[in-house]
Amino acid sequence: MVRKMGITAPIDPFPAICLGTPSISLYEMTAAHCTFTNKGVYTEPVVITRIEDKNGNVLEEFVPHTREVMDEQTAYTMVNLMEGVVQSGSGVRLRYRYKLNYPIAGKTGTTQNQSDGWFMGHTPDLVTGVWVGCEDRAAHFRTILEGQGAAMALPIWAIYMTKVYEDKGLNISTGPFDRPEQELTVELDCKKYERVNKNKQGFQEDPDQFE
Repeated sequence: MVRKMGITAPIDPFPAICLGTPSISLYEMTAAHCTFTNKGVYTEPVVITRIEDKNGNVLEEFVPHTREVMDEQTAYTMVNLMEGVVQSGSGVRLRYRYKLNYPIAGKTGTTQNQSDGWFMGHTPDLVTGVWVGCEDRAAHFRTILEGQGAAMALPIWAIYMTKVYEDKGLNISTGPFDRPEQELTVELDCKKYERVNKNKQGFQEDPDQFE
C-alpha cells in the first residue's frame, strides 16, 4: 500500500512500522497524504507544470502521473479519522489557539527522543506537510512537552494556513470534505458504537430491561 502511495524509503518488515518507525522524507509523506484527500488517487508531485517562452508559447508541459490506490470510501474514512485529530485529538490547538474553525484533517507525529516533529494538514483542496528537526538525530528537545509535533510543527502550519485563508485570491475551500457518492458501509459516528456497547453490557446485567 505505501509503495502505491509513492513511498520509496526502506521499510523493514516489523510490526513497529504501524507506529511510523521508517524514515520517510517530507516530500514523500506529503504526497502520500494527498491520496486520502484526493479520494484515493495518488498524484506524483511535480515542481514545474509547464515552460513558456517570452511570448507565452508552451515549450514543454508536465502532466503528473496518477494511479488509484484505494477506493473512495476508504480514503474518506481516513480523512474523517484525521478530522478527529483536529476536533479532539493532538491537533485540537488549531481550534482553541489559532481559531482555525474550518473543516481540517490532520496528523501529528513525534519521533523517538523528541528529535523530529511532524504535522500533516488537510483541507478539501490543499494538503501541506511540516517537519521540524535536525539531520543529526542527536539534536533533540529535552522533553516531550516542547518536542512533540503538536508543539514543533503544528504552529508553523497554523500560521501559514491563517495567511492562506486570508488571501481570498487563492480560493481555498472553507467547506466540508467531499463525501463519496455511494452510501458509506462504515458507520463514522463513534457515539453510536458506544450506545450499542452500553446496550450489550446492560443486556448482560439485566435482560428484562429490553423486554
